[in-house]
Amino acid sequence: MSEAAVQQSVMAGDDREFLSFVLGEEHYALDITTVKEIRGYEQVTKIANAPDFIKGVMNLRGDIVPVVDLRIKFNVGEATYNEFTIVIMLNVDERIVGVVVDGVSDVIRLSEEEMLPPPEFGVAFDSRYLHGLADVDETMVILVNIESLINSNELGLVEVGQASVGE
Repeated sequence: MSEAAVQQSVMAGDDREFLSFVLGEEHYALDITTVKEIRGYEQVTKIANAPDFIKGVMNLRGDIVPVVDLRIKFNVGEATYNEFTIVIMLNVDERIVGVVVDGVSDVIRLSEEEMLPPPEFGVAFDSRYLHGLADVDETMVILVNIESLINSNELGLVEVGQASVGE
């Protein structure tokens, strides 16, 4: 895309910003509007019978926040917890969720034309949780549909019919 086309796209406001992060050897990104804050990993309180990828919960200024390790969920990278481990705090549908990643890279801006559709064939990453793919500085970045993942029954973080309770 030419510099003039990029500027026109930015002026038109049709670009989307994503926070890029690393899991193992792969590069991922999620919609930056869902990011509440980025922090170092802290000890969590384990929850009995939770799947391996749900590390537990933590207290974030009075909010009890579930913490999901995306490295385990997507079966990429080694799940080590040290001073370099990062937790991205997300606000998805008025719910705060922490996701553990190996590292945060950058904020990237993409136009709709730069986002390729998700592959139709079987891959390690379930395409239901993808916005698509993008080539950024000669690196393929997987664009995660984090809202779909967090709200999925598979994670079990949101109760089915939760919005209709008490109405």
